[in-house]
Amino acid sequence: MTQMVLIAGPYRSGTGDDPALIARNERAMHEVALEVFRRGHLAVTGEALALPLIRLEDPEATPGTPRFDEIFHPLARRLVARCDAVLRIGGPSAGADEMVALARDHGAAVLTGLDELPEVRG
Repeated sequence: MTQMVLIAGPYRSGTGDDPALIARNERAMHEVALEVFRRGHLAVTGEALALPLIRLEDPEATPGTPRFDEIFHPLARRLVARCDAVLRIGGPSAGADEMVALARDHGAAVLTGLDELPEVRG
């Protein structure tokens, strides 16, 4: 059965807020999301949903600013409550760890590798 899987990994962690390093982290999540999609599931990232809203609200908002923070993690918290699973990737990240904890609270599966996600045919 197709599952909605949230990809949770570092976004800002370990970047010093360097835009190039943040972009690298975001790309890593998108690459995994593509593999989840190829396995027949609906892959989502909080970043893919939150960042356009943040830019609409305040094009100058950057990570850590009030406008950014008002949307970024709150959206992910709402999203994880609707997911069947969370796939945790990458290194240290308080935000990704929070998504894992919330997934467990909601009874969703917590995965640590693509091999734990069954392939869906058809």
